[in-house]
This record gives sequence, structure tokens and C-alpha cells, in this order.
Amino acid sequence: MQKKKVNRPIILGIVGDSATGKTTISEGIADILGPDRCTVICVDDYHKYDRNQRAARQVSALDPKSNYIDIFEQHLALLRQGKPILKPVYSHEKGALERPEYIRPKDFVICEGLLGYATRKARENFDVKIFLDPQEELRIKWKIYRDTHMRGYSAEDVRSSLEKRKDDSPEFIIPQRAFADMVIRFQTASGANASQDNDRHLNVRLVLRPTLPHPDLSPILDGASNGDLDLELARDRDGKPVDILEINGALSDERATKMENLLWSLVPEASHLRPRVGAYDGDTGRDLSHPLALTQLLVAYHMVKAEHGVHAL
Repeated sequence: MQKKKVNRPIILGIVGDSATGKTTISEGIADILGPDRCTVICVDDYHKYDRNQRAARQVSALDPKSNYIDIFEQHLALLRQGKPILKPVYSHEKGALERPEYIRPKDFVICEGLLGYATRKARENFDVKIFLDPQEELRIKWKIYRDTHMRGYSAEDVRSSLEKRKDDSPEFIIPQRAFADMVIRFQTASGANASQDNDRHLNVRLVLRPTLPHPDLSPILDGASNGDLDLELARDRDGKPVDILEINGALSDERATKMENLLWSLVPEASHLRPRVGAYDGDTGRDLSHPLALTQLLVAYHMVKAEHGVHAL
């Protein structure tokens, strides 16, 4: 049943460890919803220390104590009320804290970073919460590529950082997975379809928790073939029942387009935009992934439905 349009910004949380694809996911969702209607916030901007200060204190950015979580909570609450904030700014390229930025929320607020669900006060402000949990080998590959190409690190520096932070992720980042409405896991295919070097054909495994009313995917599933798409009831790590949606990275362009069209039909409020979703920066430049596109569309579906107060299909 559709209710009146919600008269406040709708807030999406995207949480995951470093280099799990948070920015790629958020950019695609903003393209679907309309960039002019989206405000994107990075939780990393709430770092308490710059890069040199963290090194001197021997703490990592993954530790909540290295971040102004209390200010982040306040700002989330203000954004949810439609009020502006003076957001801090952290430069990953320089490893430095910079001049704060005046932010007025638009219709949608996309909040991505390491510690979005670190506290109950923060979690209460999100309408949709997703957690990125890619295969670890992929995450390491992505982090080395990103930090060497975009942040000025050497590959040795990145590997050293990963080693120093290896205990922080299980302690501070992974526990936030339990609070997500959807867990997104990209992973390499097995067997003949395996391709460690091409992210275009990665499989994606979506854990869909009953904390959100997920769409009826039967029109897509009924036409699925050759393992393109599979939905089953399973038990998550905590033993609670969840739906598991598997999307095969090897599905054809024609088949993927049909699936994407069906998902677009579920979000008619945004379908007039129809950007080309699923884009990411790979080793050979800008490329497209059908599983990524389908994932972004599914998240955008929940944002549109939250905006229109739809709680049941």
C-alpha cells in the first residue's frame, strides 16, 4: 500500500572495509536516483586524526576512537530532519584534514564509509542499510589498485597497511554486518568461468534480510536459465532465515538487459532517468558489470519505495 511521500530526506547507509566498492556502489545508485537529488556523505571525513597523527599514535582509521562518531551521529540526525550541517573533510590523497564543507541535504542522502553502523544512534537514522563483504582476495586486489593509482601509495605501502590493520577489521568493521538490511558479496566464479583478472564477470551473492520488504522477483526468476539467477531461503551467519539471491557474472548481455528492464519496471518513479548503470573503474579503464548494475538497481528500488512510504508490496 502506498502512503504519502515522506517529507524528509531518505538516508542510505553503505558500510564496508576499505576498498570494498563503497564509492562505486554509491555513484551508481546516485545515477539511478538522479545526481541532482542526491547528497553523498563520506564517513571517513569524520576522522579525528590525520595520517601522520594516526601513525604516531599507532592507531588505524578503522578504530571508532580515531573518529568523531558523536559528531557523525549529530549530523545524521540533522540531515534526516532536512537541516544543513558543517561537515568535516578528510583528504585521502593528502592524508590531511581540510576546511569543512557546508552541506544541505537533498531528497536522498547516501552515506558511505567504514563506521556508519558503529552505534545505535547512528543506525536509527538510516532508512536502508547495506554492507559490502566482497571476497577478501578481491578486496586486496582492489585496494592495491586504488591506493597505488589514486592515493599515491606504493604496493609495498598498501600491503604493510593491510598487515597492520588485519585485526581491526574483525573487531570494528565486520560486526556492523549484522545490522544491514542487505549484504552484498562479490566473488570470483569457480570452474571454467573463473576469471581472477576481470571484474566484469564477477558473481554477486546478496543476503536479503526480512528487515525490508524486498520486491517480488518471480518475473525475473521464472525466466532464469543456466544458473543466471537463483533465489533460495537459507540461514545467515547468525542462524536467522534470509533470502539469498545469486547473480551469475557470466550471464549474457541480452539476458542481463531483460533482468535490468524488469527491475526498472519496479521503480517507475526513477525509470525516466535510465542511466547506464553498473560502471566501475577497472585495470583497462571504465567497464560495465551486469551483476553490479542489478545490485545497484535493487538498492535504488528500496530508496524509492522508502521515499514514497511503501511498506508492503
